[in-house]
Amino acid sequence: MEKRWKIKEKGESETIKRLASELNIEDELANLLVQRGVNTFDEARAFFRPELTQLHDPFLLNDMDKAIERILRAKKNNEKILVFGDYDVDGTTAVALVFTFLQSQGFEYLDFYIPDRYIEGYGVSKKGIDFAGDNDFKLVIALDCGIKEVEKIAYAKTLGIDFIVCDHHRPGDHLPDAIAVLDPKRTDSTYPYNELSGCGLGFKLVQAYAQYNNIPFEMLQSYLDLVVVSIASDIVPITGENRILAYFGLKLINQSPRPGFETILRYSNINRHAVEDQDMGEGIFNRELTISDLVFLIGPRINAAGRIESGRNSVNLLISPDIEQAMVFAQQINEFNTTRRDLDASITQQALDMIGKDIAMSNAKATVVFNPEWHKGVIGIVASRLTETYYRPTIVLTLSNGLLTGSARSIKDFDIYDAIDACSDLLEHFGGHKYAAGLSLKPENFEKFKARFEQRAADTLEDYMLIPEVEIDMEIDLNKINFKFLRILKQFAPFGPGNMAPVFLTQGVLDAGHARIVGKNHIKLSVYQPDVRCNPFPAIAFQLGEHFSTIEKNIPMDICYHIEENEWNGTKSIQLNLKDLKPRQDAIQVD
Repeated sequence: MEKRWKIKEKGESETIKRLASELNIEDELANLLVQRGVNTFDEARAFFRPELTQLHDPFLLNDMDKAIERILRAKKNNEKILVFGDYDVDGTTAVALVFTFLQSQGFEYLDFYIPDRYIEGYGVSKKGIDFAGDNDFKLVIALDCGIKEVEKIAYAKTLGIDFIVCDHHRPGDHLPDAIAVLDPKRTDSTYPYNELSGCGLGFKLVQAYAQYNNIPFEMLQSYLDLVVVSIASDIVPITGENRILAYFGLKLINQSPRPGFETILRYSNINRHAVEDQDMGEGIFNRELTISDLVFLIGPRINAAGRIESGRNSVNLLISPDIEQAMVFAQQINEFNTTRRDLDASITQQALDMIGKDIAMSNAKATVVFNPEWHKGVIGIVASRLTETYYRPTIVLTLSNGLLTGSARSIKDFDIYDAIDACSDLLEHFGGHKYAAGLSLKPENFEKFKARFEQRAADTLEDYMLIPEVEIDMEIDLNKINFKFLRILKQFAPFGPGNMAPVFLTQGVLDAGHARIVGKNHIKLSVYQPDVRCNPFPAIAFQLGEHFSTIEKNIPMDICYHIEENEWNGTKSIQLNLKDLKPRQDAIQVD
């Protein structure tokens, strides 16, 4: 697929020079810092060396004092508390965190509830509220959901059930009538950071409880592995407070993961032993897990339980006290993940065939597909696959409980939440954020919704926006790259939205003559700059096999890439991971 390249604006020169001098680093690395809003020595120290003391006071969240007062009253009166969360990674990690923390604090009358994706759908459900009422729960703590459930929480109140809502999604026009509504995206929010994950908000709740009751903060650090998995899987920005939580959560999951994560890693074949990579034909060795590993190895397996059977299995895995118990749930979840992959592949192919046979759909600036037989548990994944293939806003719908239920995924320049909101009069329910959302509607409204949504995309998106963008941090020559450069670059991690792994551009490179196709569609090569004194660098170009003829013909090319450390047989080397390459004559397209 063609990509457009956009080079970021360089930081202010004097700031770069000063920061480079103060930190004793290359100007190029100082520029990366300035591009990320780091302009002073103190800001750089906070960026490179996050501290948990930098976390915000949880009582800055609106209603936090009310939430803690209500939880303490429940404990004093021996009231039953139900910890309620969504069935995805963010929801199940949040439930595991709050549930185990309250258990550790002597709450005896406690249970958790994960709604059934197929019967109840996303978020707070009437069935869940009725379960609470029938079982005499007086307090429900809703995690990663509830912010738009005005009517359902009002219904709970008629049953004598109080709610504490901990949600990070955008509110509707009115907040629910709960005891406390903890959401940094409230329009009246007093909290200094609004990008927490749902599990991150659960952590702020237990942080506030600990702070109020003089419990040492060190007692909370064992929960940070749950928080970082939620941050990674829910694709929230790794900036500000999230960066601090992710930094320490990654340390924990690498050094001492809870049994649930340890068993998942055993099934993923990455963390403890060298294994055979069937696609690449080479070994993957024990190394530190990154945010990307959490996204692709841990997240899908936790999600698989809710997609195929019940998210309750994921919570049981995450709260397992030992490896033996965790292995029982991990094996089951791994089987769910295998089923999920099969369904994903089958439905994605059906959707691609549907689009390919419809000229109007193929040429539209948005994709809306529907099949009543598609498995509800994987339509979000399918939406992501279609977005990757066609690079346009995508909604995938199936039939569930008499309604069309769907998942939406977007592209860089299109706010899919706002686009769906513009169609809200045709919907029964919707929620989400700029790049991902969920929705449901009556079957009779499908054609109207499809037409209006596609028109919104047509009116908003210009043709160039439908070409995937590679954002390049800066141009460098290959002789700038060495182990000292890489060592400092690695300290920019954890990488993710808001702090992506830097992408570099180098012009006019050639292959040293050893390029070859490996795996399904990858290229292994060795690149050098003819006019720059520097040894060639080994490089890998995943899914870029269509460019092999350019390399083979020895045509000068421009490359954009990540700089990575590769280890093989105990020897470390620097490798370039190519994101794209273009023949020299048409490579640079700066917006």
